[in-house]
Amino acid sequence: MKKVQIIVAGLLVCVGLVVLGCYINKGLQSFSNKERVVTVKGLAEKNIKATEAKVTISTSFGGDLPKELIEKIDKRIETLTTYLKEKGYNDFKVEDLSMYDSKSYYDYQWQEGKRIQIKKDRYRASKVITITIKDVEKALGASKAIDIDLINKDLSSDVSYDYKFPELNTIKPELIAESTKNARLAGEQFAKDSQSKLGKIKTASQGQITIAGRYYYDEDNASTTPEEPYLQKARVVSTIVFFLED
Repeated sequence: MKKVQIIVAGLLVCVGLVVLGCYINKGLQSFSNKERVVTVKGLAEKNIKATEAKVTISTSFGGDLPKELIEKIDKRIETLTTYLKEKGYNDFKVEDLSMYDSKSYYDYQWQEGKRIQIKKDRYRASKVITITIKDVEKALGASKAIDIDLINKDLSSDVSYDYKFPELNTIKPELIAESTKNARLAGEQFAKDSQSKLGKIKTASQGQITIAGRYYYDEDNASTTPEEPYLQKARVVSTIVFFLED
């Protein structure tokens, strides 16, 4: 009986050692797998079109008498608004008058080695007209045409244009999802080539969203910068580290 008990105890010990060995082996394999990783990058790009454009007409005059300046600039603004309405531009806004007081009537310049006193205008008054254009593709042409018309009519002003683009937060989720998807595809291809399986994500970092366009410069994206002023390209690169499994 005692001999049987010893044999049973020995068998139990052996079974225990075998089970323990299996768990140790599995743990070592798991640890080994966790040390095998691949780092991949996922790129996502999206062209963004401006939602609207603004053409700005700035006009200003200088003088010594504020009242005369105000009358002069109001007359010019009246002429400009009449012109815009005739051209079919009804969606415009006239900003409030801006008046600058230099608090001085004279300035000094060096001419032929001598310091000469020069008379200057003490005051400068200006007003700005902003035209909203929904068809952003026509904004540049409209700005140039207005500028030439005003020069020909002896109404020269500072004419410029600008674009309003959607907030980056409105496209950020889409860009991140796309960059993550592309990173996973790259990781799966690497795993396939190395006869492994792609595991879970170990770490991930999302790069800063960069903008490329006529008014922005992204060195990594310069070759594909949109030429049209009403287009921008948003770009993000996500870096993800995946575990590799057998």
